[in-house]
Amino acid sequence: MTKRRTFLHNGATLAASMPFLPFLDKFKSQSIGKNRVNIYATNWGFKGDLDEFCSKAKENGYTGIEIWTPHNPKSKKALIDAITKYDLRLGLLFGNSNNSFDSHFSTFTSTLQNALDLKPDFINCHSGRDYFSFDENCKIIEFTLDKQNSSGIPIYHETHRARILFAAHIARQFLEKYNDLHVTLDISHWCCVHGSHLGDQEEAVKLALSRTGHVHSRVGFNQGPQVPNVDDPQYQDIIKTHFGWWDDVVNDYADNEKVLTMTTEFGPPPYMWTKAFDGSPVADNWEVNLKMKELWEQRYML
Repeated sequence: MTKRRTFLHNGATLAASMPFLPFLDKFKSQSIGKNRVNIYATNWGFKGDLDEFCSKAKENGYTGIEIWTPHNPKSKKALIDAITKYDLRLGLLFGNSNNSFDSHFSTFTSTLQNALDLKPDFINCHSGRDYFSFDENCKIIEFTLDKQNSSGIPIYHETHRARILFAAHIARQFLEKYNDLHVTLDISHWCCVHGSHLGDQEEAVKLALSRTGHVHSRVGFNQGPQVPNVDDPQYQDIIKTHFGWWDDVVNDYADNEKVLTMTTEFGPPPYMWTKAFDGSPVADNWEVNLKMKELWEQRYML
């Protein structure tokens, strides 16, 4: 294990000293094997129907899909039919924006049961609100931990703005309280919330990385949750920083012979930057996600 980590660390150090582009070639020394990461597609911003989305995900080499939890029997059946047809794995996402704790918790509990009924690989929660009390958000976490234990399905809480784990120092409090709490790491949000590249949040970030169950591989920076394109050299420092965080997660999974799940999650407008006046996006988020998928494959899976 020590030799592996030394080798990967040296590879990352060498990579950081090289010119940023071409981005793919310099990360090949990080490879841990194609069976160690399963990559999921998001339908966020996809303009076609479910069948078209699943078809395109399969065509582009995704292992599975991560989508919002369907609520009625017809939409559940359509989802199962589609992933069966295209031989795709399933991750589910759910949450709500009800303003009061009672209404949020009621909807949250019923939607989680909908998700569990579909027996996905994992469930990703947009859980709570940033202004709920600590005890209220604890009630949500404890409910999900009970359901995770009884179902055997991993239930993760996303490090997302406006949610329970909206900031690194707040997430740290919950992670220290609950040893079984694991996160969907979308660390792009924390860059935006803290207005930094998190150099002053090292202990909180380290703890979150050690409790990561699933990754959303979007790149954020100190002024926003999404850079416009991962090919843009002006964002090379923060892109390298994100890969450094992801390295820690992937290496931990490899050392423990576990498979990590990841969703490429660059979004459409307003996450995607737009041109002035006409509002057209500066890039296609599906294509940016494919580039991110390729970067992960080159860095970790060859």
